[in-house]
Amino acid sequence: MILVTGATGNVGGEVVQALVRAGQPVRALVREPAGLAVEQAVGDLNDPGSLAPALDGVRGVFLLPGYRDMAGLLTSMRRAGVERVVLLSSLATIATDTRNAVSEFMIDSETAVRESGLAWTFLRPNAFMSNALRWLPQLREGDVVKDAFGDVPLASTDPYDIAAVAVRALLDPGHEGQAYPLSGPERLLPAERLAVLAEVLDRDLRFHALTDEEARADMAGRIPEEYIHAFFSFYSDGTLDESQIYPTVEKVTGHPPRTFKQWADAHADDFR
Repeated sequence: MILVTGATGNVGGEVVQALVRAGQPVRALVREPAGLAVEQAVGDLNDPGSLAPALDGVRGVFLLPGYRDMAGLLTSMRRAGVERVVLLSSLATIATDTRNAVSEFMIDSETAVRESGLAWTFLRPNAFMSNALRWLPQLREGDVVKDAFGDVPLASTDPYDIAAVAVRALLDPGHEGQAYPLSGPERLLPAERLAVLAEVLDRDLRFHALTDEEARADMAGRIPEEYIHAFFSFYSDGTLDESQIYPTVEKVTGHPPRTFKQWADAHADDFR
């Protein structure tokens, strides 16, 4: 049995579907029952003591980072008989400046997994293609999308590919102790990603790059200040390079990573 945390999210949801396609028994950890076509268990990752039913019979876990007591969480897993963990981490763990909240909680999560005594694999993807969904409110209002860091190209990663690598790491030998950088096959600026989306949706969409001052004002009040600082460190100061293209997806899964257009085609209905 594989337990998937974050099973209703963009990546966790893809992991659930990939395990189902592979014919593997899968259990989704949820905070409250959701409309998923797999077995579900209710639990809170910030409360390791709540996970006993979810961990019953589980041998592998797809784990999200950043919970309050990662060491206690992993101790509960080991005592329940879990053998391996695939952690969704980030390249923020190896940014040139890790003195920010995002890098710190990713590093702390990786450290807890390393020290847990469980077999582990870390997935460190570039930014998710699904981050384009944050444009939805603007697209419902009109054809102009305003966003930060308009001059920063990203080789963003389809959560479908992250899930494909995760499943291989959960099911196959040879991935223990590996930290896998993941990317898509192309570097695109925000305006170029929006142009692809415009083609898929058959809309005349236009991108407006916010200045750093405008971007800070836009983020204020809806994103914690320490995360705003991290984003500006990564993308304005350039301490994190997510434009790199890695061969990992194809090496692990045997298929090339999906393009942004493939992601947009698959999720077009989400924007309509």
